[in-house]
Amino acid sequence: MRVDFFLLIAGVLFSIGCIGVLIRRNAIVILMSIELMLNAVNLTFAAFANEGQTMTGQVFVFFVMTVAAAEAAVGLAIVIALFRRRKSTDVEDATLLRW
Repeated sequence: MRVDFFLLIAGVLFSIGCIGVLIRRNAIVILMSIELMLNAVNLTFAAFANEGQTMTGQVFVFFVMTVAAAEAAVGLAIVIALFRRRKSTDVEDATLLRW
């Protein structure tokens, strides 16, 4: 397949993720939108690596997946701490994270 198709899909996914981050107020939905944006970037890296017949894109995908896993773990821990403290996952309630 051509790289144009993959770039179009990645652009749509990134746009949906960006809109989700900007519009939603729920912290879990914001984290899922960030993951969607990272997956769009992974699709772009993989498409360009396939087009150029190099392994560089797959290496970048591996590192982005590692960062995404760490972000998900730390982000979920923060959301759980916020929920236990404020009884809500609304980001407006997270203005002060001190106890």
